[in-house]
Amino acid sequence: MKLETKIFAGMVAGAAVGAVAKAFAPLGTALIALEPIGTAFIRLITMCVVPLVIGSLFTGVASLGDIRRLGRIGGRTLAYFAGTTALAAAIGVGVARAFPFGAVAAATPGSAAANTRTPGLSDMLLGLIPQNPFAAAVQGDLLPLIVAVCIFAAAATTLPDEKWRPVIALFERLNDLSMIVIGWLMRLAPIAVCVLIAVTVATSGAVMLEGLALFVAAVIAALALHVAVVLLPLLRLQGGFGALSFVRTVSDALMLAFATASSSVTLPVSMAAGVRAGIPNDIVSFVLPSGATINKNGAAVYKAVTAVFLASVYGLALGPQQWLIIVAASTAAAFAGAGVPGSSLVTTLIVLNAVGLGPQAAAGIALVAAVDRPLDMCRTAVNTIGNLIVAACVARGTVTVASVAPAAAKSVG
Repeated sequence: MKLETKIFAGMVAGAAVGAVAKAFAPLGTALIALEPIGTAFIRLITMCVVPLVIGSLFTGVASLGDIRRLGRIGGRTLAYFAGTTALAAAIGVGVARAFPFGAVAAATPGSAAANTRTPGLSDMLLGLIPQNPFAAAVQGDLLPLIVAVCIFAAAATTLPDEKWRPVIALFERLNDLSMIVIGWLMRLAPIAVCVLIAVTVATSGAVMLEGLALFVAAVIAALALHVAVVLLPLLRLQGGFGALSFVRTVSDALMLAFATASSSVTLPVSMAAGVRAGIPNDIVSFVLPSGATINKNGAAVYKAVTAVFLASVYGLALGPQQWLIIVAASTAAAFAGAGVPGSSLVTTLIVLNAVGLGPQAAAGIALVAAVDRPLDMCRTAVNTIGNLIVAACVARGTVTVASVAPAAAKSVG
């Protein structure tokens, strides 16, 4: 049985047990005794966040090559990455606000975050300055840690090749180790999800399950809207491709991305599909490996919707400043994830902490973990088509790729 099937079965079993426990008090008492199992899972997942962010983000930025020699193609690529990811996060916030998540909070006992102060925009901007990146890592304050990692990774790209390679190899291994640990922990997810959902249903009733269904609908709607109003028009206006013909040409990569929920696994097929669509090979070999590491439109949508949903669940009021914070944090967190199943769920903690959920952040992640796998498949497909479309846009009007050749030679993909 596949892992995602086991997790879904755990959710169904937990919902059934929780419903029975709501009517049968002794079972509810037993569930409370088992709740530490779910708490242990939450702590173990949280343990992976800092090494994952450091390893994946440093590798992604350093693999771009010398930032002084990226040239026009590299600059255009990074501009498209940043722009489309920020728009994806903004669409996620907008769509999530249109969904009636407030009903979930009203029916969730103890959901009010009365003691939580939502940070202002100026607080967030000052907080981005990494006064002490090690202290930020210890405290789980991940946005300044991301800034510090980007600065040092950019500095690493200027090293001579014989010094650059050992540095990036170290962070690649850290990233690999993080992925191994996450893989181990996800094997525990079915049991943890069963316990956490059972406790949630026993205390909150079926309203929380209805809330999760609304959450799934919001994520899928936001992903579809981003593709329809941002990516496909960009493909036509900036890339010069017809949407139907392009999607048909790269459909094998999109289907593999959906099936595996892994941008990294899909990368070779995506590169072949990009060349087949008529994108120059030199641009494909630079844009797509870089995009698989740092450009994740679907992940940005997911993180933004998740932040709005969980803020509603825990009674945290959001205003215009907090919406901007969610957009900025979702954009940064999307760059920090790795192209493997489950990593986006972990890095969503960055957004939840930035918006002020504090101690409820990890518990919220455990709550949405039950429905993460199908959403992971959807957002990976959006990540993949987003990278292919950026490659098409960068390719249009490009005469030479000489300016990026030194970077492409250093790229580890």
